[in-house]
Amino acid sequence: MRDEAAVGRPEQEAGEWQPPVELNTGIPHPARMYDYYLGGKDNFPADREAAEKVIAAMPDARLGARINREFLSRAVEFAVQQGVRQFLDIGTGIPAVGSTGEVAHRVAPDARVVYVDNDPIVLTHSRALLAHHPVGHTTVLHADLRDPDAILGDPGLKEALDLSRPVALMLVAVLHFVRDEEGAADILARLRSALAPGSLLIMSHGTQDFMTPAAVAETTRIYSRASSPLVLRSKDQVQELFGDFEFVEPGLVQLPLWRPQADLPENWQQAAPAYAGVAVKR
Repeated sequence: MRDEAAVGRPEQEAGEWQPPVELNTGIPHPARMYDYYLGGKDNFPADREAAEKVIAAMPDARLGARINREFLSRAVEFAVQQGVRQFLDIGTGIPAVGSTGEVAHRVAPDARVVYVDNDPIVLTHSRALLAHHPVGHTTVLHADLRDPDAILGDPGLKEALDLSRPVALMLVAVLHFVRDEEGAADILARLRSALAPGSLLIMSHGTQDFMTPAAVAETTRIYSRASSPLVLRSKDQVQELFGDFEFVEPGLVQLPLWRPQADLPENWQQAAPAYAGVAVKR
């Protein structure tokens, strides 16, 4: 396995890489909308317009994005504490403070991280960031969660990760953009089956359980016009996606309640309509 800042495909040098698909800036993309919620600048007018509509329906959406990012950080730190040194982050979004790689390499410099996303601007930004600020063994791949076999079979992943050893599979605020008819359950089953015993599934997932009917209707309407629709699921539905993996304490809980390290912010119940959990493959 190679030690490299980032690769799109094994045969490409960082300076030669080009986005593998045409970038459509006129259609909102969830990753760029999330970047806007977090205060980032890697978004376009269509993303900002859609995100502002979500904020109008859910005034605490920005806080919810920060709460989600904080969960990611705590979960990555937990994985490292359990001895995991390999991370597969699918639907990574645009890297920002507290990203998987930043947290993992801060506490375990030898950790290997593979970022996977289907948005060219995510890939471009990730590669540029890593090229100028190498943070260890990090690989960036262009692929879609809806095609798990393409992800698992990618030469870049095979060179970066040893799937015969434990891996932390990160699906943070991404699976709610995959519809049931697109095979969300089958996708998870395929990814889980590829992991070795001792691997972790780290997931957060949007839910309607803590939202008003009006907020559910408006938010799903806005995302229906984005590149991926929003599919909110109940606690039972989210729990089923973990399969036979065994939850670590405190189990599947509302997002901010997963091992908080500080006092919960005001309005956290409304700001974070999502479940979060970490489960281990025995």
